[in-house]
Amino acid sequence: MLGRLMPREGRFFDLFNQHADRIVEGAQHLVNLMEHYDDPALREQELKSIDEIETAADRITHETMALLHKTFITPLDREDIHKLISTMDDILDLTQDVAESVMLYDIQHVTHEAIQLASLSQMCCERVRAAVGLLPNMDHAEVILKLCVEIDQLESDADRVMRSAMSKLFRNESDVRQVIKLKAIYELLESLTDRCEDVANLIESIVLENA
Repeated sequence: MLGRLMPREGRFFDLFNQHADRIVEGAQHLVNLMEHYDDPALREQELKSIDEIETAADRITHETMALLHKTFITPLDREDIHKLISTMDDILDLTQDVAESVMLYDIQHVTHEAIQLASLSQMCCERVRAAVGLLPNMDHAEVILKLCVEIDQLESDADRVMRSAMSKLFRNESDVRQVIKLKAIYELLESLTDRCEDVANLIESIVLENA
């Protein structure tokens, strides 16, 4: 009875939304980095922006965890809140890894396939943000689940692009070092869509439990 009378902490959804905004910002900067990679000044600026966004997202994650520890009644299962913010944070961590790896590996030219994969990851991130934004109201369950399906479809598209990119790379690139470098970048980019799919699967589970 006491639990029913106590207010539920609604700030969790605000924090989820703030983090989802950072995820989309990071994805946008990653696409811009890939599309304008030949511009050294812009390249450095985009990497700096991604680092700053990832740091801001970390602060949101820490704030969410701190709130979780001091909140008696939560709007979602405590474990789901922990998993959701952690899995969302994985997306931005990987975004930062991709950007840093492209620079560290001294990639001379970003391929069309790498740009495609970055764009697909951005589309996934935008749908993650949309789904997260609808979570406070389970009347939107059908729309949320549709967004999760779209993320799954985009992840499958990324798989196909990566397979095609790998085939082209092994056929046409004679420099073994470039093969190794680009293979690693393709795999990291495809993993970005995997992390978005992880979030989609978790959101789908939350919706089915609470709708």
